Amino acid sequence: MSNRNTLLDKALGPREHRPSWMEKPHPLTQAGKAVALVVICALILVPILVVVSTSLASPAEVTANGGWVLFPTEPTLQAYQDILSGGTITRSLAVSVGITVVGTAVSLFGTITLAYALSREHFSLRKPLLLMVLFTFLFPPGMLPGYLVVKGLGLLDSYWALILPVAINVFNLVIMRGFFQGLPQELYDAARIDGAGELTVLLRIVLPLSKAVIAVIGLFYAVGYWNSFFSAILYLNDSSKWPLQAVLQTVVTKGANLGGNTTDALSDSGAVAAPQTYQMATVVVAVIPILIIYPFIQKYFTKGVLTGAIKS
Repeated sequence: MSNRNTLLDKALGPREHRPSWMEKPHPLTQAGKAVALVVICALILVPILVVVSTSLASPAEVTANGGWVLFPTEPTLQAYQDILSGGTITRSLAVSVGITVVGTAVSLFGTITLAYALSREHFSLRKPLLLMVLFTFLFPPGMLPGYLVVKGLGLLDSYWALILPVAINVFNLVIMRGFFQGLPQELYDAARIDGAGELTVLLRIVLPLSKAVIAVIGLFYAVGYWNSFFSAILYLNDSSKWPLQAVLQTVVTKGANLGGNTTDALSDSGAVAAPQTYQMATVVVAVIPILIIYPFIQKYFTKGVLTGAIKS
C-alpha cells in the first residue's frame, strides 16, 4: 500500500489533490458494498428459486405452504409432464419459436439494409428518410391506429400481424447505423476502386465486421418477439394460435386448465384456475429458452452496444 501511495504521490501529487476514486475505499465502505451486493443478489435469486421450487413441488405441498414453496420436500416433474402432454403448451411453444425465429430474421434484414442505406452520405434520400424514422421514434402510434392498420392490411388472425408492425425498432436502427458509420471510410473507398457494388460491400465487408452489433441487435429482437403477448391477444382471435407468452399471461391472470388438448379455457375468463405448481412450471418453460441463448451472446453486449452508441 505504501508503494502504491508513493507512486500516486509522484504521478498526481499530494493525496489531498487526488480524485477520491483513486484512493483505497474505507473498510466500512467495502463492507457496505458487500452487503448491498448480497441484498441485490438475494432479491434477484430468491424469487427465481421460489418459482422453480414451486414448480417442482406437489400441489398438496404448495397448498399446505400457502401457495409458495422455497425448498420442496419431495421434488417431482409431474407438473411439467402434465403441461407438456396436454398439447396447449407444446403448441404455443412451437408458435413462439417460429415467430421469434422468423421475426428476428425479418427484423435483422430490414434493420441492416435500412441502417446501411442511412449510413451512406451519397444516398440522396438519406436525410428525409432518417427524419421519417426518427419521427416515429418521437411520436409512436397508439394501439388504435396500429389495430386499424393491421385490419386494413388484412393481417388480423395472422402471425404476420405479430411481426410486420414491429419489424424495425428505431433504437436498434440508430445503434446499427452508428456502427456502420464508425467503420473506416478507407474500406468503402478501396472496395469501390476494386469495382464492388453496394451489395458486395455490405455482404463482404460490412457484415463480417459487424458480428458483435448484429448479435446484440438480434438478441434484442428475439427477446422482444419472445416476450410479446399483448399483440397476440389483440390480433389473434383464435386462441389456439396464441404464442407461449399469451398462454402464460392467461394462465397466471385468469387461470386455465392445461391438462387437456383443448385451448377453449384460454378464452374463458371464468375457467378454473390452474394449480400454482402448474403456473410456475409454465413460467419456467417460458424462461428457459432465453436463459439458454443469452450466455452465448452476452460477451457481445458491451462491445456491440457501446461501439454503436459512441460512434453514432
